[in-house]
Amino acid sequence: MKYCFSSMLMAALIMLTPTTNILAQDTSKWGLPKGAIARLGKGGIEEIRYSPDGKRLAVASSIGVWIYDAQTGAELNLFTGYMTGVKSISFSPDSNTLASGSWSGSIQLWKVDTGKLIQTLRGHRIGCLSFSADGKILASGSGNRTIQLWDVETGRYFRTLQGHAGNVYTVSFSPDGSTLASGSGDDTIRLWNANSGTHLHTLEGHKGTVVSVSFSPDGNTLASASWDGTIRLWNVSTGTHLRTLEGHKGQIYRVAFSADGSILASGGNDHILRLWDASTGTHLRNLEGHTGWVRSLSFSPDFRTLASGSSDGTIRLWIVSAGTHHRTLEGHTDRVWSVSFSPDGSTLASGSYDRTIHLWNVNTRQRIRTLEGHTDLVWSVSFSADGSTLASGSGDGTIRLWNAKTGKHLHTLEGHEGAIYSVSFSPDGSMLASGSFDDTIRLWNTNTGTHLRTLSGSGKAYNFYSVCFSADGSIIAGGNSLSNIPIWNVNTGKLLRSLEGHRGDINSVYFSPKGNILASGSGDSTIRLWNAKTGAHLRTLEGHTDDVLCVSFSPDGNTLVSGSADQTVRVWKANTGESIHTLSGHSSWVRGVSFSPDGSIIASGSSDGTVLLWNYLEN
Repeated sequence: MKYCFSSMLMAALIMLTPTTNILAQDTSKWGLPKGAIARLGKGGIEEIRYSPDGKRLAVASSIGVWIYDAQTGAELNLFTGYMTGVKSISFSPDSNTLASGSWSGSIQLWKVDTGKLIQTLRGHRIGCLSFSADGKILASGSGNRTIQLWDVETGRYFRTLQGHAGNVYTVSFSPDGSTLASGSGDDTIRLWNANSGTHLHTLEGHKGTVVSVSFSPDGNTLASASWDGTIRLWNVSTGTHLRTLEGHKGQIYRVAFSADGSILASGGNDHILRLWDASTGTHLRNLEGHTGWVRSLSFSPDFRTLASGSSDGTIRLWIVSAGTHHRTLEGHTDRVWSVSFSPDGSTLASGSYDRTIHLWNVNTRQRIRTLEGHTDLVWSVSFSADGSTLASGSGDGTIRLWNAKTGKHLHTLEGHEGAIYSVSFSPDGSMLASGSFDDTIRLWNTNTGTHLRTLSGSGKAYNFYSVCFSADGSIIAGGNSLSNIPIWNVNTGKLLRSLEGHRGDINSVYFSPKGNILASGSGDSTIRLWNAKTGAHLRTLEGHTDDVLCVSFSPDGNTLVSGSADQTVRVWKANTGESIHTLSGHSSWVRGVSFSPDGSIIASGSSDGTVLLWNYLEN
């Protein structure tokens, strides 16, 4: 039974909502790494693209590229095989080939119908891609301020375009293929002769990173979107500024022309899509419904439908002429920071960047309900031992207690002066501990919501990343940014000792089920095991190559599992410190690990937006 959940232990969990489509498919087993039995979620949305023939919708995600039937919304395929998540995708003009670019520095070319990998192109860190009009050239913008041009047939790059003073976030060929536009973190757009690579114009005026550019169908006008909250229209031939479109409240992430050139669409972090008259710049209407940032958008070739991808985990299809919502494809999400299984293993709670908590039926993978009320991201969630109460800690500085069965809000606990990074119930459920960025741990009466006492260690300003009660509830441990682990007597609030030896932040602390051992995961890439009663150092576990972000014991206490920024999960023998297994498959930091109540399954949650389930007994 688990009684503590480190803030860094909380997984970046993808929402478990099934994709809404006609064909019910079990996509949780597609493209699994070796040893994994299921994947919950589809990864965060980076970019969406309609195929030129209008038959498919491709979604670049943190775990690969999902291919949907554009008419029905059915999942058709998942292209995987990346060291890090997919940042950008582009269809060839004939719709037969899809290019996908990864931040790890590779481009994959796929046969769309079969999902067969044609070839891999290796170069710089890929942030954006665009095929030329004839499909013979692929342009890639990078994190090293350059653009590379590739010969698609041979797979070799033949030209590098230099001149930007910042990372290149967007590239696009003009409809006739003669001009290439690039937008950068240096706040400028550059126009290039696509045939010779000659620099034609530098377009200046934005006061923030340029993250999206789009040519009008006739190639005469270029639209650019910036984090400065504006859209600018430019004359391509002369490079002169035509007009500025304003109205978004915040950063803009995407802009796109419709296929007939009459409408311009934009989306940003105000959760709204705006439609504009492309010729006059007049605002036509808003499309509202997303609850997160609009990260990407794409018009269908017949310009009747607009697809938008959001950090709320959904892709929405809109009828452009009416401005109405047509269909929602679910299962994707942005960062989800926390996850907790109920004691009986039947329910899963997830806390998200979108400020909500979701409760899920683990067996059916259906969402039971959504809990709303926090005004900032939810860092941590934890069930009480009897499963009746759920606690959530948020960046808004509050803890909320909920009836886990009904979702009813019970209490809001206020008093911290910083984000709540970790919450942990005492074994009997009568008390809750919360760790905050305000240098304190607070203890609360869970029945009344009243504050009992405040624990603070050194008088120095530091953050508590993790809190955990011992199995008998008599002591509490805190992991902090001073590289030590304070231990307090719960009843008196007296500081008993401070465990020292780590050389990095203590991201996670966890008592064994019998309470005799304390495990700690650190930014120094190690795990340390301590005698919980005396504080004596027992052993150091080494093997991870980056920060250890989360640790957890098996229900019998014989096994320890850890997750790291090195993207792996490691399984250890607790009594000897021997590394038993290394589980690889995530494409980003592993922020949460947990054993199922019977100890047979390991769940690992990652910043790639997914949870992988591993059959521990078979590994």
